[in-house]
Amino acid sequence: MRSTTGEYYLGLDHVRALAAFLVFVWHFILVRDGHLAPPPIFPLSIFTEGHTGVALFMTLSGYLFAKLLDGKDINYLSFFCNRALRLLPLLSLVLLIIGIRDYFGGGHHFLYLRKVLAGILLPVLPNGGWSVTVEFHFYLALPLLLFLSKRVKYSLFAIVVLAVVLRCLFYLQTGEIQELSYYTILGRVDQFILGICAFQYRVWFKKQHLLAGIIFSVFMSFYWYFDSLGGFSGNSGYLSTNPIWIYLTTMEGLAYAALIAWYDNSFEHKPGLVSSFIARIGTYSYSIYLLHFFFYEPLSSGIDKYVIELSNIYVALFFALLAFLIMVPIGYLSYRFIESPFLAYRTTYIRNKIYY
Repeated sequence: MRSTTGEYYLGLDHVRALAAFLVFVWHFILVRDGHLAPPPIFPLSIFTEGHTGVALFMTLSGYLFAKLLDGKDINYLSFFCNRALRLLPLLSLVLLIIGIRDYFGGGHHFLYLRKVLAGILLPVLPNGGWSVTVEFHFYLALPLLLFLSKRVKYSLFAIVVLAVVLRCLFYLQTGEIQELSYYTILGRVDQFILGICAFQYRVWFKKQHLLAGIIFSVFMSFYWYFDSLGGFSGNSGYLSTNPIWIYLTTMEGLAYAALIAWYDNSFEHKPGLVSSFIARIGTYSYSIYLLHFFFYEPLSSGIDKYVIELSNIYVALFFALLAFLIMVPIGYLSYRFIESPFLAYRTTYIRNKIYY
């Protein structure tokens, strides 16, 4: 999607499309507890543990905003207003639909309203809305992070280390860290920051295809191992007591940040037929992400009941791809008629170039 600066990065929309696909697949295979199946062949665990698509989204956010704001003087009030225009219209509609559905289903509307208000600070919003809360917290911290990255060498890496230490201390106190690591800024800050760092050190990854292949292989092996331990749900169920959650988000951030920087800087992303189609999915990815919660269960249950049983994980993954394609026109309609009208009200938040 084109920013208010007029810049458009087609390759990064490819990354958005992959992130949306990962999350959709993970929810789709819940129909037969496919997320609990033994790890599929390497490297398919990235799909059976597709919640990692959220990590990819957040690492990409750090990288993209570092790229858009690099060396520029920013009007942060306009920046925050633009982000609100980008995220709130569809999120508000989704929350309204859920509220109406719950009300007619016998739910308590005052309790739901309290939950929505709490979602400003706490990761409690439904339909993936909790991740928007985490993004909001990142936007609040972004001016400080960009300032530190310019003025204090290695400060961002120090914050990542501090976050890991705090998660470790919390784990020693409570015996679990999964919820805090997955759903809050304390776990996700690693990914935003490592995305920023990947842009700053992007020259390290440009055309380094062997390095990218090694990082990809190591990360896929790590995720296969994580999947073999029970993955998100854990062998003992949710919440997992596995200490891997202390550093899992860091591992995701390191791998995704490096691979995003490599992909963005190593290829000339041209708008061919396939490339443009995937980029369009990336453009609609926010709509697909928030709206797929209304569709993945009917789609997976319908296929499982009327077409073919989805007990085989490979069959489930194949039909997840087909079902995802159904989400593309839905994402287009949402983007065209719900998101786009508000994007016209965005203003430029770049004042001028700063030279250090």
